[in-house]
Amino acid sequence: MPNLKYKRVLLKLSGEALAGENKHGIDAQTLGKICDQVKKLIELGTEVAIVVGGGNFWRGKYGHQMERTTSDYMGMLATCMNGLAIQDALEARGIFTRLQTAIEMREIAEPFIKRKATKHLEKSRVVIFSCGTGSPYFTTDTAAALRAAEIDAQVILVGKTIDGVYSDDPKINPNAVKYDKITYLDILNKDLKVMDSTATSLCKDNHIPLIVFGIDEPENMVKAVLGEKIGTFVGEED
Repeated sequence: MPNLKYKRVLLKLSGEALAGENKHGIDAQTLGKICDQVKKLIELGTEVAIVVGGGNFWRGKYGHQMERTTSDYMGMLATCMNGLAIQDALEARGIFTRLQTAIEMREIAEPFIKRKATKHLEKSRVVIFSCGTGSPYFTTDTAAALRAAEIDAQVILVGKTIDGVYSDDPKINPNAVKYDKITYLDILNKDLKVMDSTATSLCKDNHIPLIVFGIDEPENMVKAVLGEKIGTFVGEED
């Protein structure tokens, strides 16, 4: 059994990460590749929690003519749809899971309870947190930082559509510079789009590092827990 740098991790996935090239909905092949790597993490002895967004079904900007809280609650329901899809794909691969929601839906998921979540992780079950924080005006980035702090995760693995943190959007600016390592304060001061400012501040205050990697190479999450350098590391000052 290889030595793990991180025993308990929280994997943050955007909803778009599940859509693949379709840009909407769920692409079964993309979802399968991600879940194959999550299975490898469990087989290595890693305890895995997942927070997933809902942007492949609904984003707040779609509801610009709606009352904000209504649009946000619709987004929370979208994260639950993604959570169910991840749960189904993992269980098809023989991995035990629990879906926990910040909004009670007893027929399909457990309510979020910290002690239950921790106990599931200790039993090698993947815990999927959906519905964000359960409150409008907060993103799933903030939910990821909050849940990571609550379950004492050692790191947040942030799966993006680009392979790390850049000085600018590399899809627009070909001269954008990729960072191998950067601090929380640099993220905030330079307004880099890694996680929103609330989530970044929460990670900083609780000393939770981030490893940002390209989700198109999901095997990077295995490399990360083994201590290999991938993507961009976000943490404290040296």
